[in-house]
Amino acid sequence: AFDDALAGFEWAVASSGLPLVLCGESAGGSLAAALAQATRHHPRAAIGQVLIYPDLGGNEAVGSYVEHADAPLLSTGDAAFYRDVRSTRKQSPDDPTFSPLRDTDFSGLPPTVIITAECDPLSSDGEVYRDRILQAGGKAWWHEEPRLVHSFLRARTTVPAAAEAFARIIAAVAALGREEWPY
Repeated sequence: AFDDALAGFEWAVASSGLPLVLCGESAGGSLAAALAQATRHHPRAAIGQVLIYPDLGGNEAVGSYVEHADAPLLSTGDAAFYRDVRSTRKQSPDDPTFSPLRDTDFSGLPPTVIITAECDPLSSDGEVYRDRILQAGGKAWWHEEPRLVHSFLRARTTVPAAAEAFARIIAAVAALGREEWPY
């Protein structure tokens, strides 16, 4: 999956003169973060990233992994299953192209907006990722959507809180696309 994302990045920067904002939801958020890290020194590196309840490979013994281990729509068991599905043969969980929080360098990343759901074992990953970017001198903002679950964007047309979160996500993408820091 990472190789495909990297090929897509190379195609996008070769075929367009427009600035690139990386966005992804869930496993796509993990790919977007890994891509931002791997291409941060590229001449046409992304100007921003928006990660929506990403699985970044955080510490499963603390925080939301423990507090929301049996959350609806995504439990820690479900997350482990999906990680196994998207991993390559013999892929190390310490590979930052698979688990971006396992990287040792968070400098040079584009301005980053991370949106997570309160009732989601992955929520703590967003907070930790934000903190590491800030500690490396970058710009990052994390917001945990109260009372929402993983994949809440599916409910954006029926659940007002999900619709409000979606509006914040769209506004963040638009602001980063204009190379403005929205927070």
